[in-house]
Amino acid sequence: MFHQNHPLHDVSTIDESPSNYLHANSDVFAIFDHTQDSGNISYGVRLKGKRYFIKTAGNMDTLGGSGLPYNVRVSLLRNAVCVSNSCNHPSKPILHRVIESTLGPMLIYDWADGQLVYATATTRNDPLSAFYRFRSLPVIEILKCLDTIYELHNILARTGWVAVDFYDGCLIYDFKHQKLSVVDLDHYHQGPLVNKVGRMFGSSRLMAPEEFEQGAIVDGLTNVFTMGRTAVVLLSNNNLDRAPFRGSDALYKVMLHACQPERDHRYQSVESFHLAWREARGS
Repeated sequence: MFHQNHPLHDVSTIDESPSNYLHANSDVFAIFDHTQDSGNISYGVRLKGKRYFIKTAGNMDTLGGSGLPYNVRVSLLRNAVCVSNSCNHPSKPILHRVIESTLGPMLIYDWADGQLVYATATTRNDPLSAFYRFRSLPVIEILKCLDTIYELHNILARTGWVAVDFYDGCLIYDFKHQKLSVVDLDHYHQGPLVNKVGRMFGSSRLMAPEEFEQGAIVDGLTNVFTMGRTAVVLLSNNNLDRAPFRGSDALYKVMLHACQPERDHRYQSVESFHLAWREARGS
């Protein structure tokens, strides 16, 4: 049934599936289903001259490739709402509304223009991949993106959030307008947590040692490591050698300090890391 008011802004509950509702009330121009390892199903829709990204938990009888059952995916989406509502930042697409459907919550985000920076190990050296093109940008442009990532995570850390499963797959870059969007923060955790599984979700290129150790504490110091490794992945060749690192000596020292395996040897908060990075950027 077509709704006379805005179907994505003025509705809180629907008695049908997200797919049926969106196809009846909007122009669905993209569907992200089997390509999502999580089991989530997302949609790109166009409505009244504006584009939106709609994220859902997918089907109840579908188990994601990552092993996440439907009820866990629903919980993570509700967690994503809490993350989104906790801070405002220009890199984070606006979450307009949550619509409850027969298959759980539908998160209504603004559409983020650009390409997902992430590429698989076999395509990272492909000149046509977004990852390769991003890393080929002038250093100043990559540094601006890192500034954005670090500023956002400093704000999130101040409100108690610990980043979990942050990697280059959370980055969308608009090459035309030189704008970075940070997305897919569903796994972020309010406050420190105990690693109960051993290897946690995430890309090993950015993960701290404690994210592989069952019983270890995952907290702000873990995020310091992750932020440092983000610079390693985007500004270097995924190693800590000086030669391939495209930043200054001062930035290299900050990155090394953040990436220490021993927690006590790192910056002791995301805020202190961010301050050191900003000072090095000005040197």
